[in-house]
Order: sequence, then C-alpha cells, then structure tokens
Amino acid sequence: MSTELLPPVAPDVLADAVEQLSARLRKKLDAAIAGCAGQAAAAADGSVEVRFGEDATVTLRPGPSGAVTHAEQAVCTCLLAPRCLHRAAVLGAAPLSDGETGGGGGDDSGTGEAADSGTDSGADAGAGLDTDAGAGTRPGESAPAAGGGDVADPGSGPHAEALAPAPAALTPAQVRAATALWDAAAEALSAGVTAGGAVVQAELLRAAHTARLAGLPRAEAAALRVVRGLRAARERSEGQRLGDLAEAFRELLAGAALLASGSADTAAAGSARRVYEQGGSLRVYGLCREPVLSATGYGGVTTHLVGPDGAGYTASDVRPGGLARVKGAGSASVALGGGVLDHAGLARGGLRIVGATVSADGRLGAGRGVSATPLRGVDWSEEPVAALFARPVREAMAAVLTEGAAPGLLGCDVEVIGAAGDCVVVRVAGEGPLLRLRPAHPHPELPHAANLRRIAGHPGLVLRVLGRPDLDRAATLRPLAVGPVPGASDTLRLPEGWKGRADLGYDRLQGEHFPRETAGAAASGPVPAGPDPLADAPLWRVRRLLETGVAGGRRAVAEAGRGTDAASLTARLTRAGLAGAAHLAQALASEAGRRPRDAFGRLTEASADAYARAWLASAVHLAAAERALVAASWS
Repeated sequence: MSTELLPPVAPDVLADAVEQLSARLRKKLDAAIAGCAGQAAAAADGSVEVRFGEDATVTLRPGPSGAVTHAEQAVCTCLLAPRCLHRAAVLGAAPLSDGETGGGGGDDSGTGEAADSGTDSGADAGAGLDTDAGAGTRPGESAPAAGGGDVADPGSGPHAEALAPAPAALTPAQVRAATALWDAAAEALSAGVTAGGAVVQAELLRAAHTARLAGLPRAEAAALRVVRGLRAARERSEGQRLGDLAEAFRELLAGAALLASGSADTAAAGSARRVYEQGGSLRVYGLCREPVLSATGYGGVTTHLVGPDGAGYTASDVRPGGLARVKGAGSASVALGGGVLDHAGLARGGLRIVGATVSADGRLGAGRGVSATPLRGVDWSEEPVAALFARPVREAMAAVLTEGAAPGLLGCDVEVIGAAGDCVVVRVAGEGPLLRLRPAHPHPELPHAANLRRIAGHPGLVLRVLGRPDLDRAATLRPLAVGPVPGASDTLRLPEGWKGRADLGYDRLQGEHFPRETAGAAASGPVPAGPDPLADAPLWRVRRLLETGVAGGRRAVAEAGRGTDAASLTARLTRAGLAGAAHLAQALASEAGRRPRDAFGRLTEASADAYARAWLASAVHLAAAERALVAASWS
C-alpha cells in the first residue's frame, strides 16, 4: 500500500472513527482502506487530501508534532461525516503514532521528559537492535506459568536495581484497563491475521488507549506492536515475519495477564518517560559504535561505553530517518556536554562528564548542566575494557541464560574456522565452544555482512570480538566490533587511526587488514556449524502450530489439530522427552476445536479467553524450552 504521504494518526483517533461506523459500514472498511493506496496528495498548507470520487474529500491536518492527534484534524466533505466510511478508511490507512507526541525516539536531555513511546523493546528494530538505541537489553519479559495466568517480571537494565524506588500496588483502574486489554488481545488472537482487519485492530487500539490513560505504558506499547504486526502481515510487507507477530502476541498477553491478575506492582506497568538520575562526575571509555535502523522509520547510532567499574553506558542519537541518517550519525557530534567529540571519536576515546545524568538502562542524558571533557581512550587490552574479554564465555552466558542477569555485550577471543551458510563459525580460545557469528543488522548497505564474509575467508585467523549474544539462536553472537589479539601473529592488522578496533557497522575491512599467512587458507567448501540442539529438537512443530494460530486464528489451529498431524505432533514431542510441550499443544488444539452448546443444544461461540490462555501457556513453555536449549549450546 502506497500511503507514504499520510501523517501518523493517534491510536485513539482511529479507534473513535471506527467505533462511530454502523455495522454495515464496518464490513466495508477493509476494502475501503485498501482503496486508499496512491490516492493521497499533499496540499500547500501542509495538509494531506484523499479524494473519493467527486463528492467526498478527506483532509488530514497534522498538528505541530506531525501527527493527527485530535478528531477535528481529520475531516470529510461527505454528508455522513464524521461518521463516514471515507474518514475511517483514510485514518486506517495512515501509520500509527507512538505515545502522546506522535513518535520519536525520545530526547536525551536528561530532564526526565524523554518520551519512551513504546519503542524500547527492540521488536521493531530487527536482529537484536533497540529502536531507542538502548544498551541492548529489553524491558522485563513477563512470563506466565503453565496455566497462563501468573507471570513474573525479571526487571530491566543493569542500573534498575540501584535507581528504581520500591514499586507500589496497581490501582483498580489499572487492573480494569489491563482486563479490557486482555479481552481485546484474546479476540484479536482468536481472529488471526486473516480476520484481524481494521475493526479488530480498532478494538485493540481502544484498549491500548485506555491502558495509556490508566498509566500502563508497557502494555500500550505491546498492543501497538501487535497492531502494526497485524497490518504488516495483512499487507504482506517486506521483511514481515510471522514469528515476530507471534512473539508480540505472547508479550502482550503475558503482560496483560500479569496486570489483570492484580498481583503485580507498578514496576510491571513500565514507565512512559525515561527517568534520568544524577550521576555526578563520571568517566566513560568508548567500546564501539552500533548503527540503528528500525522498521518503524528511525535511524541513528548508539555508542557503547564502559565505566571504570565495568558498568555499561550508551550515548545515542536516534531520530526519524532512514539509511542516510544512519550513515551520517556515525560521524556526527555527540549531543553531550557541548559536542566535544563525534561518535567515531567517542567510540575510540573517552569522556569525563560533570553533572552526568543516567537512565536506569545506562543511557547518558544531555541536560543543560552537563559538561564533558575528552579523555584518552583505552585499548581493549587495558582495564576496564579487558575485563569484558577476561570472563569465560560459558560463565558469562550462564549468568544471562540461567540466572536471569541482564544481557549486555560479550567479549571473547576466537579463531576463525570458516563459513557455514550465512554465518561464520569460530571457536572460542582456550578450548571454548563453537560459536556462530551472524550480522548484527541484515541491511545489505550496512557493512556487517560484507565484513563477516571477509573474516570467513581467513581460516586460522585469531581475533577479538565484541558483540551481543543472540538469545533466540544456539551459540550465536552478533558482533559489533573486532580487533587484534595482543601477541598473536595471525591476527588483524588495523590502521593506527582505528585505535585497535573496527566497528563492523561502519568500518570496512580490506585485504591489507588481514595477515598474508591466512589469505590463501580458505576452505574449499562450507564447514560444519557444530551441534545445534535447538534445530535438532522437534519444538519447531509447536512453533508452527502457534504461528498457524496467529495467521489463521483458532479455526486454523482446530484444523491442524485434527487427523494424523496432531497424533504425530504429540508422539514426536513425547519421544524427544518434551511431554510438557506435547500436553500443552494438545490442550491448545482441543480448545481451538471446542464448540460449546447452550441450554437448548444450539452451537454457540467458544470463549476467546480460554483459547488465548491455552495459546499463551504453550507459547510461554516453548520460549522457556528454547531458552534452555540455547543455554545448553553455550556450555
């Protein structure tokens, strides 16, 4: 759908427009939205007009934020306005805005007024990137028990425990809003992508708006991710993955179940605004730069930093823009303490910050009282950076995968074995495990993939890698930067200006950066990638069943649960020792096919609530089982 000219629309404005339609017009809404493609035209006064023949014209007049945030900013000339199909169709074709300001990655002023806008989960950024360019950690993922009701929130960020006050209990209004959000999400899941049109999405947006008014920003953000996923799936957008939508449904349902249970506290509600605390005088040293390019239209850079005590920090510049902004931001001035360094210099240098402001996830703010002085950078072989590479990989990943520690950057020395498909197989030094290096971002115009291909062509090369573990794949690391191993001969030979490291998202490795001894040692073909317990387990069958439900709704799950396929699913899972997964998958298929009867024996509609709980229980068990197998791959 070509609707690039349409401004973002606040969720509550779209929900109100759909709610005002009659039942007859609601049935025509999806077709009307599809008919809006290519009809938008920009006017001289900054408004956007969409014509429906000669008798009706819809005009959108966005406010100062660039988004349509009030109903009177969307008008139609037809006689039925504002309860007309034309107005609702144009609003439904426009992109959704985030939060109160209509999007944005928030500011870094450090004043506590940076809008989080629901983009901090990383779901939209792809390949492990956060759209707000945080420290690579996600907000606490709520995970219900097998019954699908009780959930736990492990918290967020390495700095949260020190800065967050003791949370209070949820209010009755918040519990009611969470219950309404659960009901809307359950109906959307029961409908699936095929039946999850504009009306179903509007009900979910209405519940999300109510959650925002009640002070549940994390739940609102999860609902908006689901709605965007439904839209992308129905439009068959490029890069859309059904697995991402299934994960968004799991996060939404799990969070809503926790909040609706009344047993949660305000920490589970999240924060609508990034809160910065005074950090006093602070010294930070650069580690690397990471390009940020999200699916929601934001681009920029995050520079990863480390303090003398080993704590991680980030300095970010993420704003609306595409690939051009990502490339330019890598060498733009850091909006911190008067812009004394650019991001390229900060990644290889350091700063002494006076009056520093720090968010709970380690993000540095740029308030008016902040001043910064450049410092000499530290080599990766010097403290405090050397501590990142000194900790054994198995120990570091055990803390993340089994002890619930916040995932951060992982450093290790590796030896290149060769290419295996789209990844590079390496072995951690000191008889460590086999790892797979995959591009941190898949965009073809970013140098991640090209740099890894060059590295794969030099088997026997030893190098120092700094990256983010991919917790959804077996023994996989997404490298952000590489450098030479001190004292090794078969290692990288980087230019002096690079200060002993190459940012894989910005710097491009060339032939002269590699030792000649490894240049002709390329393997004749792909090398074995090593054992993959996640791929060998039959859990993919459960995931396929869950994604079938997301795509086709409960009817598709009921069809999949009939005949020999259901028996084969249960038998294979049981033989593999996954009896719990087999039981939950069977319960999901049974609930999907259940058709209750009323007192007179007539068939009635089954409960979407019970189906959603069965789906959620299976999804949460699958996530836990996959996490256990990923943990085993690192040992």
